[in-house]
Amino acid sequence: MRQSTYDTDTDLQDRAILVSLVTPNIKRGSSDPELSLQELVSLAETAGVEVLASMTQNKEKVDTKWFIGKGKVEELRAMSDELGATTAIFDQELSGAQVRNLEEALDLKIIDRTQLILDIFAQRAKTREGIIQVELAQLSYLLPRLSGHGKNLSRLGGGIGTRGPGESKLETDRRHIRDRISDLKNVLDEVVKHRTLHRERRRKSGVQQVALVGYTNAGKSTLLRELTQADVYVENQLFATLDPTSRNLELPSGKEVVLTDTVGFIQNLPHDLVAAFRATLEEVCEADLVLHVIDSASEMREEQISVVNNIMRELGADGKPTIMVYNKIDMCIGDDHQFLRAGGQDTLVMSAFNKDDLQRLLQTVQDKLSGDTRVFHVPADRGDLIALAYRTGDVIEQAVDGDIIKLTVELNKQDFKVHGHRLAAYAEQV
Repeated sequence: MRQSTYDTDTDLQDRAILVSLVTPNIKRGSSDPELSLQELVSLAETAGVEVLASMTQNKEKVDTKWFIGKGKVEELRAMSDELGATTAIFDQELSGAQVRNLEEALDLKIIDRTQLILDIFAQRAKTREGIIQVELAQLSYLLPRLSGHGKNLSRLGGGIGTRGPGESKLETDRRHIRDRISDLKNVLDEVVKHRTLHRERRRKSGVQQVALVGYTNAGKSTLLRELTQADVYVENQLFATLDPTSRNLELPSGKEVVLTDTVGFIQNLPHDLVAAFRATLEEVCEADLVLHVIDSASEMREEQISVVNNIMRELGADGKPTIMVYNKIDMCIGDDHQFLRAGGQDTLVMSAFNKDDLQRLLQTVQDKLSGDTRVFHVPADRGDLIALAYRTGDVIEQAVDGDIIKLTVELNKQDFKVHGHRLAAYAEQV
């Protein structure tokens, strides 16, 4: 008999077979089964799993007991015996009963796509807020599945599916887990209030906000680093950035805005994860401008754009002024990228490592954020109003006429709404 895969040796690397079920409902859905399975390979490798093989089954409907058909279960067991697999990773979400049945039939650790993504987030979370958000998402996912994850949750070993809250929390009864979820939600409510307060302060100070969004590994963090010289983690892997990072960005005019990097999106992003990270993702909703960063070299870029747009719509941020930033143009082969150049004035094709491209992006951001030009006559002794004009807009011209200073200021609509009326209250607008 084969040795049980539920070994307590934490140094053993998970060796997995990936499994995908394709039904008519899945084909009609918004996700692409082929793209999804390709991503599952990348997700597994990002989590430190050795991928041995993959298998796909086309079936009319999901098997309520096994998820895949019974014959496919036998085929999977034979393949795992031959290859020495320790884990089976399913590309769709499984119920607790299906996990239990598959564990008993295969003697493998059973992980689904959602749990794998949550595991990667558990590895990436570094800040207190990020750790709390991941734990909340994991507990929300695991609570209805406790009976189906008996072996996984009782293992003393490491590997995927065991990171994050830890066995001491997961082996408590449902009441304690519900209490923990309630406590985490209360903490995140305070996070929401804290973030809202900071956003209001930034808004009152006249500082505009720009958010980087995009599919995971599109190059958002690289762009943030190259634009602001921020000391951020950059790596060619999925979800390299989890905790949001904000840095001051100086535009060509000298005006500063706040540039915020956000967690990358992915197809079938777990609902519990979106819910837990809503406080973080709301930064996008408050942004004055969104930079949608796209991997130009990806063959699935159109599908990835659609996924990002759908999640933005779910967040209520789909109507934001947006610049489509086709990044990684230096990685495109031949003329593959030529069609991108016809995207219009809100489209930019570039490489984050090209200084001229970065300057074009900065100018495009400035043009997008700039607004109407207004002229104010300000008393020369009102230094506070003069400073306010320089802080909240672009002072194009300044002329002195006796005790009056004539300021020609470029203000966008939001700036004028918040601060322009204050200027107008003390100055004669021409």
